[in-house]
Amino acid sequence: MAKTLTYKILEKHLVEGKLIAGEPIGIRIDQTLTQDATGTTAFLLFESMGMRRVQTQVSVSYVDHNMSQFGPENHNDHLYLQTVATKAGAWHSRAGNGICHQVHLERFGKPGATLLGSDSHTPTGGALGMLAIGAGGLDVAVAMGGGAFYLTCPKVIGVKLTGSLAEWVASKDVILKLLSILTTKGNVGCVVEYFGDGVKTLSVPQRATITNMGAELGVTTSIFPSDENTSRFLKAQQRAEDCQPLSADEFADYDRIIEIDLSELEPLAACPSSPENIKTVAELQGKKTSQVVVGSCTNSSYTDLMTVAEVLKGRHIDPMTEFAIAPGSRQVLTMLAKTDALANLIAAGARILESGCGPCIGQGFSPADGVVTLRTFNRNFAGRTGTPDDNAYLVSPETAVASAIMGEITDPRSLRELLGIKHPHPKLPTTFLVDDSMIEEPIDAAEASKAQVLRGPTIVVPESPNPLPTSLAGKVLLKCGDKITTDHIMPAGPFLKYRSNVPEYAKVVFNCFNKPDQPTFAQRCLELKADGIGAVVVAGLSYGQGSSREHAALCPMYLGVRAVIARSIERIHKANLINFAIVPLEFVDGRDYDRIQPEDQLHIDNLLDSIRGGDRVTVSDTTAGFEFACRLDLSTRDREILLAAGLLNYTRKKALHG
Repeated sequence: MAKTLTYKILEKHLVEGKLIAGEPIGIRIDQTLTQDATGTTAFLLFESMGMRRVQTQVSVSYVDHNMSQFGPENHNDHLYLQTVATKAGAWHSRAGNGICHQVHLERFGKPGATLLGSDSHTPTGGALGMLAIGAGGLDVAVAMGGGAFYLTCPKVIGVKLTGSLAEWVASKDVILKLLSILTTKGNVGCVVEYFGDGVKTLSVPQRATITNMGAELGVTTSIFPSDENTSRFLKAQQRAEDCQPLSADEFADYDRIIEIDLSELEPLAACPSSPENIKTVAELQGKKTSQVVVGSCTNSSYTDLMTVAEVLKGRHIDPMTEFAIAPGSRQVLTMLAKTDALANLIAAGARILESGCGPCIGQGFSPADGVVTLRTFNRNFAGRTGTPDDNAYLVSPETAVASAIMGEITDPRSLRELLGIKHPHPKLPTTFLVDDSMIEEPIDAAEASKAQVLRGPTIVVPESPNPLPTSLAGKVLLKCGDKITTDHIMPAGPFLKYRSNVPEYAKVVFNCFNKPDQPTFAQRCLELKADGIGAVVVAGLSYGQGSSREHAALCPMYLGVRAVIARSIERIHKANLINFAIVPLEFVDGRDYDRIQPEDQLHIDNLLDSIRGGDRVTVSDTTAGFEFACRLDLSTRDREILLAAGLLNYTRKKALHG
């Protein structure tokens, strides 16, 4: 049978299960990455398992999220990550070296390899022909220790690209087009695989934009073939030894095929407040902008920023628009500085931000109340900018720079007529500037054993979950709607610095739903916990979409949340719930969601027996006096993890019994 590229890579890495779509499988992981917002917890859990040295081919600890260092928390994290990486035999990319996904693409990504990262945008690596998957930090910790990663064997959606992009149309418009087709929900358990003649017209940085934002589809990952463009990129990064051609077989059997003619695309935008809310830029033309930011792991490559710099040469941004540039890596920033590009950006009025995640996660550059902000980022969930009720649009660098010049949302295709600007078409350099002086290599085990791990007072080892009760008595402390993201559950922005201290960070669980002068969600949870009652969260469709932040399960677990009942739950978050012994239940009949009210008392008899072997669970709403059925869609391993009181305890027991 003709095989997809996805299944070729899975086949070479399969350690458990059969490659049948929908079946549970375990795969060997070649590389891992963590970043500082998730990495401290991942390494603390790695240590808690009794692990000493990483067992992967490559494991990299990046610092790219919490870089501002307001107070001691961020620097405490950085020092811990630097020294624990030394102890564990991992690489360490220091603060200022760049965003994990951009740097990993430049320096470590490898066609045909598997990559597991504690960041939902790890699929960026699919631009190189990697099978790159985002996961919770605990799953990554297990993989660092040599354990398999378990997932549902995916269906493969083939996206056939034909033609080539027109002037001023960008690769960002390709993924926005696909989001308009597939939306952000209903794609769990799928991989998006690109093929067709149009693929060869896209460079690796263009492909990386597409695979990066593929995370917003809710798929397991996205992948491109490895071809001459891949080889050209790796050779320019002085990594020719990592090149190898990889592609699907001709007539590969895809579960679904979507065709996109690149030549028919036009500039698009994701409107507030969801990446699936797609309109053409032409429809939005004339809307005043007060802020424009170009950067993030989606659009901060050398070619992205060279495009912006060339358009701005000899020009100035609109006086009522704040404009910022955040290079994706130190390599990109240095190369801009060695040309006149950086000078052009500064002369045009751009503010140059650090090579990090920054505004994408609400770490600075938040917009004013009520204004429009344009961002080349991947997410525009409400409030993610750091401003409540924000007005954030996601666009390409071309649309961003055109709008910054004009002071209003502007179709970049109009720049030629308005200002006589031609599309610059910057080319990939034949040789990138390679300076790995801010990446620390692993040292040998003997030397590493002498290393001291620095643990500041804000580094707190997470608690292990308590065992689940035989029968669950719970109370609905929150009923929320569809598309609740991990940003809703665990806010970033100013709270992100508390991620290494679960008791502190847990205080802001569901902070967006808290009301002034009333007990917070966290306070109400702890009161129930003291009384031996479990808290329950009820939600609609696509609960837990967005980032891989395991704190969205870890902190609720600490507070005493024992079950989530939703119409559907996204892949990474569901895995995180299981890892921290929170039972993920899904309504059999979605209408039962409407019948449940906040504060209702719920009861599940024989919970442990259901977890051991049942696919259905009967839940009693003792307040309203009715029963309803829920699916317990779990693999055998998932059930064992829940019964063991979480993945950490499960892994310890497995190690103890060989």
